[in-house]
Parts: sequence; C-alpha cells; structure tokens
Amino acid sequence: MNELVTQIADKIGIEPALAEKALGMMLGFLQREADDGAVARMIEAIPGGADLVARFNGESAGGGLLGSVMSALGGGGGVMGLGQQLMGEGLGMGEITALARETIAAAKQYAGDEVVDQVVSSVPGLSQFV
Repeated sequence: MNELVTQIADKIGIEPALAEKALGMMLGFLQREADDGAVARMIEAIPGGADLVARFNGESAGGGLLGSVMSALGGGGGVMGLGQQLMGEGLGMGEITALARETIAAAKQYAGDEVVDQVVSSVPGLSQFV
C-alpha cells in the first residue's frame, strides 16, 4: 500500500499521510455508495485497500466547518459530500479531481476495467469526476 500511496501523493503533489487518508476516505465512500459486489472485489484487489477503509471509513476527523454546516442543513451526501470532507482535510478541487482519477486508475490496475467501471457507473455523479 505504501507504494500506491506514494505514487498518488507524488502525482497529486500532496503529503503521503494526506494521500493515505484521502484514499481511505474515497474507498470508504465507494464501499458505502457503490454496487456491493463490485466494490468489494475492487477494494479486496487493491493492496491494503480494506485496511484503509477500516482505518478511515470515508470519514474525516471533523469534516471542517463546511462539513458541519452541510450536515446541519441535511446536505453533504453522495459525491458532493465526499468532496466537502476532502476539502475539510485541506484539498482543493483540482487535487480532489486528480485524487479521484488516480484512485480509479490504480483500482483498474489491480481489479480490472470491468469491475471498476461497474463501481463507477453505480455511483450517481461519479463518472463526471473520473
């Protein structure tokens, strides 16, 4: 997993610890939102993927002020909710988009195009970011 985290951190230009947390958050989001069978196969195929989901489960430590406000207003779900959580961790939109693309590219490398395409197509709005 360290190799994958380092690769993603280098490509996006962020610290490895932040890349690790963001990757765990993204995989946790997919586990909650995507087709159960496909996402389970995808996460299992990514070295250390299940561990990242268990550690970060798609949730930020505090979600930041924006996340708190959105939660209080009843918003913050789906792809936009994940984006808000990642912004709460200090990532900008460009970095979040790059993270999504790199995560999907890595997942395809390990799990194959068919499985990952099924995951992406099962999450409303995700395809526009990857």
